[in-house]
Amino acid sequence: MLPMDTPALRLDAGPVDYVLIALYFVFVLGIGLLARRQVSSSIDFFMSGRSLPAWVTGLAFISANLGAVEIMGMSASGAQMGMPTFHYYWIGAIPAMLFLAIVMMPFYYGSGVRSVPEFMKRRFGTGAHLVNAISFALAQVLIAGVNLYLLAKIVNMLLGWDMTVSTIVAAVIVLSYITLGGLSAAIYNEVLQFFVIVAALLPLTLAALHKVGGWGGLQDKMQVAGTDGELASWPGNSLTGFTSSVWSVIGIVFGLGFVLSFGYWTTNFVEVQRVMASKDMNSARRAPIIGTFPKMFIPFIIIIPGIIAGVLVPEIAKAKASGGSADYNNALLYLMSDLLPNGLLGVAIAGMLAAFMAGMAANISAFNTVFSYDIWQEYVVKERDDAYYIRIGRIMTVVATVVAIFTSFLAASYENAMSYLQTLFGFFNAPLFATFILGMFWKRMTATAGWAGLVAGTVGAVIVAVLSEDALGGLSVGVIPIGGQGASFVAAGTAFVVDVLVSYVVSLATQPKPAESLRGLVYSETPKEDFEEDTTTSWWQSPTKLAGISLALVILLNIVFH
Repeated sequence: MLPMDTPALRLDAGPVDYVLIALYFVFVLGIGLLARRQVSSSIDFFMSGRSLPAWVTGLAFISANLGAVEIMGMSASGAQMGMPTFHYYWIGAIPAMLFLAIVMMPFYYGSGVRSVPEFMKRRFGTGAHLVNAISFALAQVLIAGVNLYLLAKIVNMLLGWDMTVSTIVAAVIVLSYITLGGLSAAIYNEVLQFFVIVAALLPLTLAALHKVGGWGGLQDKMQVAGTDGELASWPGNSLTGFTSSVWSVIGIVFGLGFVLSFGYWTTNFVEVQRVMASKDMNSARRAPIIGTFPKMFIPFIIIIPGIIAGVLVPEIAKAKASGGSADYNNALLYLMSDLLPNGLLGVAIAGMLAAFMAGMAANISAFNTVFSYDIWQEYVVKERDDAYYIRIGRIMTVVATVVAIFTSFLAASYENAMSYLQTLFGFFNAPLFATFILGMFWKRMTATAGWAGLVAGTVGAVIVAVLSEDALGGLSVGVIPIGGQGASFVAAGTAFVVDVLVSYVVSLATQPKPAESLRGLVYSETPKEDFEEDTTTSWWQSPTKLAGISLALVILLNIVFH
């Protein structure tokens, strides 16, 4: 048995709901079967043959992130903390996505690498490559466990199955279409899942707003509950847990907006893999920018329902009022159960299942690529034919799914899945971003500094998490009086600073690579023509012009909803 309590909440689905859910699964598996017919090489299986248009990879880029943790975690944070949760999007996503498109994609796509660890190998050598590949693989099975746990909860609530059975069934569903069609199956399903998710959450948001009496009614109810301060996004004390407003803003801007955000969006191969499947450089640069437009409006259909659940759902509202413990992860499910009629409930359930499968599929497909290319082919069995590595990729897809079943135990112990996820990002993404950004703009950085900085940064983040109040649950000892998201921000900031300092000191004591070998890897050694875009294209085909529009919109949203 899995060590998880079976929740009392049940989704009262009717026959029409089950029909809609069944139709969705037919489409999902059908896409996997169709994608299988297009797989003739390892590039097809792991990279979709680099043949997809920008709008497809752009939607897949954000859909891969729009998984179980995104929807359940962000709605839970909305119910728990309110409007400051919007910072995960407008501060903690959009700027980094634009930086990826304009600055980093020319390096990634132009170098022809198949993965982020492979880029690390070209810049720093095998030491940093192996450290990055192993840490990334570990991170993916841990994060896949979060998605799997939340997916299993939906199956449990829908059918009343035991959590062990629900977890295994959920894992098999995702496993089937990735094993069949590889990355293409994952990407096309992610595009389908994006539209299903929107179709599910938009009616729920409208129904919740109607029930609460519109935005004015929500303000009135929160004022009565004494939580109306949660409708202000700045300074975001409820998010960071800091009593000082100044330090709260600094924590959000530096910890979330710079270290965690840039670390995730610019170096996380789960996301970058989708963009690298684009058909050409222009498409690869536009894909993340295209993704920013739906990304900046998604919180309105995820976080707002969570905030409303904080005043409408008795199980959550009473716990908040009394200062007790609430299962915030179920905020959206409570609303679905209370507000949606049959038919719409089926669409909503399909949307939730789509989100959970999209997130887990993204983790597993990125894992099998990195393991097959960057670990197995590089260090275990070299120079075999394509069919062998496709077979290894499919085997490791099964292995990763089985491991994710066990890592879902860890996710079950967290009241808010987002807290667990941010802790993992501090361990794995923050030091990687420090190594990337320093190595990309400082040609003197050496190969030894590459792996030494990664290891030191990760260790620094782990130490802070252990010394904090609750970043690692029962493993935290509480020596440092910080907890919640603030602890994750401090751990990530520590990882970044330690990585940079260690990399700098080690670089001065070791020999750098020759400058002529750094073209396409270091900004100062790469000719400007390598970054120039086609000036003959329309404005909507220009990465820099699209990025400017996106940046202006997100600044406007921050001002309006401050």
